[in-house]
Amino acid sequence: MQQAEPITISIVRRVDPDRSKEAAAWARAGQELMSAQPGYLGSGWVRPDVDSPDWHMLYRFADGESLAAWERSGEREWWVASAVGIAEDAHSERRTGIEGWFDEPATVEVSPSRPAIPPRWKQMVSIVLVFYPLSLLAQLFLAPLTVDWPLALRVLLTVAVLSPVMTYLALPLVTRLLRPWLQKRRPEQLIR
Repeated sequence: MQQAEPITISIVRRVDPDRSKEAAAWARAGQELMSAQPGYLGSGWVRPDVDSPDWHMLYRFADGESLAAWERSGEREWWVASAVGIAEDAHSERRTGIEGWFDEPATVEVSPSRPAIPPRWKQMVSIVLVFYPLSLLAQLFLAPLTVDWPLALRVLLTVAVLSPVMTYLALPLVTRLLRPWLQKRRPEQLIR
């Protein structure tokens, strides 16, 4: 008698980026429902990038019979129907045996829907890296033109000129360049 092989389902779902929080809750609900099914071995989902509309989802059952029971279940029917307008299937694969997962999953990893907010000191360093050179440039070019102005008006002009430059140009550029450093987690944050 041949032993049944585990079956892994790999699905790529497209998610509207504006609905990522709803999609994350929906994916967790599906994992919760699946985990109660006989033959369930594990599941998980990842996003290649926080801005990506593609979500890669995997789940695994001990055999075709337990997978079929899940696929026919009322829970799955409700769960799939609840994704209308949030997530749509883009691509799906079924794999058995060695071509599935090499090892049975020991844990389920769920990616957060957004990256962790950097610590305030990293935010401050990023702002200083932008604000200091811009302030120097403003003093270099604006100070000779406004030398006779009252201090309040000179500061108002500087703030009015620098705020849009920082907000729409400089800070987005610097935070994009510093993203790996800003989002780097401390070792104790990785253990959670």
